Formats: sequence, C-alpha cells, structure tokens
Amino acid sequence: MSAIITDQIRILNAKNFVAGVSTSDNSYYAFVGLPNPTGISTDWDSAPPAPVDNFSKANDFYDDMIAVKKITPSDVKQIAKKNSWSSGVTYDYYRHDYSISNPPKNSGGTTLYTANYFVVNSDYRVYICLQNGTSPETPDGKPSLDEPTFTDLEPRIAGTSGDGYFWKYLYSIKPADLIKFDSTDFMPVPQNWETNSEDSSIRNNAVDGGIKVVVIKNRGTGIGTANQTYTRVPIKGDGFDAECTVVVNNDQQVESVTVSNEGYGYTYGNVDLAAGAVPTPTTAPTLDVIIPPPGGHGKNIYRELGASNALLYARIENDAENPDFITGNQFARIGILENPYAWGSTQLLALDKAAATYALRLAGTGYSSVTFTGDSIITQTVGTGVTAVGKVVSYDQTTGVLKYWQDRTIAGFNTVGTALTNPTYGYNTTRFTADPAVGGNRIIVGGTSNLSISTTFTGLSTSINNRTYYLGQEFDEGISGPEVRRYSGDIIYVDNRPSIVRSVNQKEDIKVILQF
Repeated sequence: MSAIITDQIRILNAKNFVAGVSTSDNSYYAFVGLPNPTGISTDWDSAPPAPVDNFSKANDFYDDMIAVKKITPSDVKQIAKKNSWSSGVTYDYYRHDYSISNPPKNSGGTTLYTANYFVVNSDYRVYICLQNGTSPETPDGKPSLDEPTFTDLEPRIAGTSGDGYFWKYLYSIKPADLIKFDSTDFMPVPQNWETNSEDSSIRNNAVDGGIKVVVIKNRGTGIGTANQTYTRVPIKGDGFDAECTVVVNNDQQVESVTVSNEGYGYTYGNVDLAAGAVPTPTTAPTLDVIIPPPGGHGKNIYRELGASNALLYARIENDAENPDFITGNQFARIGILENPYAWGSTQLLALDKAAATYALRLAGTGYSSVTFTGDSIITQTVGTGVTAVGKVVSYDQTTGVLKYWQDRTIAGFNTVGTALTNPTYGYNTTRFTADPAVGGNRIIVGGTSNLSISTTFTGLSTSINNRTYYLGQEFDEGISGPEVRRYSGDIIYVDNRPSIVRSVNQKEDIKVILQF
C-alpha cells in the first residue's frame, strides 16, 4: 500500500518544536565540548569524523562537554529556504498543483516547496511571486528585471520593465532577526504569525479561496470580434463571486486575463467565457485558475513558505561574572542538549550559562606562575594505591582554578571502550577529593610544579588584591562539580568541527538548523 508523509507534518513538527522551547516544561541548551580532538584523531582538523549516534557515544559527549548556554524562546525560530532576489533570474510562480507531472519549470523540483516561488529583496522584505511572465510564448516564465520593494497589501507589478512579474508582499525581516537567524540558505519567518500584531494587516487581508491570478496556457482561436474587452466574466467553481476581465487581441485570441474580483471560498475554478458573453471560439483557450493556499495568501506564512525547519541560536562569549566558557584551549564539538538537570538535582537546569567541567581551586607557592598544558594528565593520590586522573581543560593563574574532565580513557578503557589489559590507574573513574584516605594527599601532579587543593576555600567568588573574581561554579573545600548533571537530558544534535581556540575577546555565534 502506497503512502506519504506530507510536507504539512514537517511544518507542524517545526512549529511544535519552536513552541516547545518556549514552555517552562522544557529547557534547551547549546553546548561546546571536546578540548582534545587530535587525541581522538590526528587529522581531526582537516577531516572531522561524522558523529556516531548511539548511547555509548552520547556518554562520551557528556564526558568532554565544557559548558552550556541556554536557548531562550527568543533564540529559536521557524525558517524557510532563502531565495535572494537578483535581476535576470527566472523565478517560479506560486501554483497549488505542482507535482511530478506538473513540476516547477525553473527550480528542478517536483513540489511547491522545492520551487523558487518567493524571494527576499535587498531590504529584507519577502515577496511571493504570483506570476512570472508565463504565457503560451514563454511557458517557463521570463527573467525578473524589477526588484519588488513595495509594502502594499494587494499584489502588483514591481516596476516598468514589463517583465510580467506579479508580486505579493508578505513581511519584513527584523534587523535583530537577521543577526540571529539569517544564513546563506535560510531566512527567518516571524514568530507567532497567527496572533502577532505587527503582521496583522497582512494576515487580516487574506481571503480564503480568493482568486488572484489566471494563467493563459493556450490563447485559443477565433474568439468573436478582434480587439474586444469582456468584463465581469465569472469564475465558476465551489467558491463565490470571482470575476475577471478578458481581452481579445487583433488575432481573435485571448491577450490577457485580469482578475477584477477575487471572490472567496474557491478550491477549484474555471473561467466561464460563455457566461461572460465571450463568443464561442473556434478553438477554446486554456486558462488556469490559480488557487491560493488555505486561508489565502498571507494567512499562514509557515504553510505558504514551507517553513519545515527550525534554527536555534546561541552566542558563546566570555563573562567576567560567570566565566563558564574557557579561554586558551579549544573546542571541536557543538551540540544541543534537551532538558538537562541541575547538578545534584532532578530539577531542570535553569542557569543562563553553566559549566560542564569539574574544577579544583589550587593553592601553594607560586600558584600564579604555574602552568598546565591543555589536555595533559593531572593526578592525585587519594589513598593507598588509588589515583584520581583527569585531563586539563584550562588553568587560571589569577584565581588558581583548574578545570578538567574525566572520561573512559583514564579509567582503564581505550577510546572505543575496550578494556586495557593492565590499566595504569585501574578500571574505576576515581574523583579528586579534598578528603583523601590513608596513604593519600591533596597534591595535584601535572603542572610545572605541584600544588594542593585549597580545602579552606568555599564559594562562588574570591577576593584577590581587593578585587572580586567570580569563578563560574561553586566550590566546596576547593572542589567543584559541573553545574549540569552528567548524563541527564537528551543530546539531540551533535556537530564535530575543526577545532576553535578560544581567546579572551572572542565570541562565537552558534546557529543550528534542525530539519524536520
């Protein structure tokens, strides 16, 4: 039995996803991770491997996660494909009946949403093309020469070139949305189109089943008297009151058909020449009545433009009061995390930024000049024959905060999860501690000199030389766990990237496009 999943469910899924981000029942975060990509693959930066989608790898993504940034309702939008208007390009026009047997002429697609029937102009105004100069003589349409710039409610031509294009203005992209949601291939669609006041005039002007365009496929022959104009020619169908004006040229053929009254309620229609007093032709013309999308043009912008994708935006930048994003090291993985919990909790994480690394506050002679090499090993003897092992993410010489992570590679397993025969540090992942057992100590080995965990320090900030420094995560006796609970929530998107080294004044804009 043959079946399809329609484009409308894809649009609905994108819409529901955007709505889900906006509810208090959900919490979405962008994350950065993997400070040591070349430790996994020596050619990572030239050929990042494709992420693997399984539960084992999901745990790896958590292990080397560095920090997360909350995605707010203002950071997500439905998006549609982007066609930037350019002079000389032949665009498709809107038709309700594109298919494999009736494909768009210029895009190479087979459906409405694969056609290039709408554009964004140089002022970031979006228009749908209702006619592209298609005629019996130019069945594929003509190049567009006049850029549409108007904001009229009703469709019209854009200029004086006579290119045959008939445009309908839909909306303007806001400058703030351009920063967050514009990309090479996609453009943002307004939020809450059905209810927002900014676009109400476009929405309220839409007429369900109102006819805007009739396309001439064949001009016919022998139609009455030459050079005649017939007005109030009815369009018959399941709707009401639509009429058009038919002009017959000197060759007794249909020269033009212009809709004079769009009517309402049509899902199909035919021009009734006889009822409009047009004489019976020798050969009947073929006139295609173009039916608008349900609700009319501009009623439902997501359906009209095929907005079946969503874009999530996050900006990664340094924050002196919440320094969760490291500097001096790199990351090579970004992703989206759905509904993680706060550390030590079963409540959804609510912080704007959150550290995903463990951290130690170190003290000792010369702590402000000690260096730790990024991605190198640090150890602590936590008891007789028991060693905690971690990998360096970053070290702040001013505050003495050392951030690190632990994964299976330091717990007796190789990078694919196979147990080692004689692991150096045993099979367990042992945590660093401020309270070592007999035979242990608080010394951290791995930097240019050994420092100790500052067990006297507890809190989120410290004062040094009369200046307050915020640490980004809370310490208890010199130890801090991540602010996001490990392995909680779902990782719904992962992208392995060539490594990016972070500096103090650097910002990264993350734009993730989810295609439904």
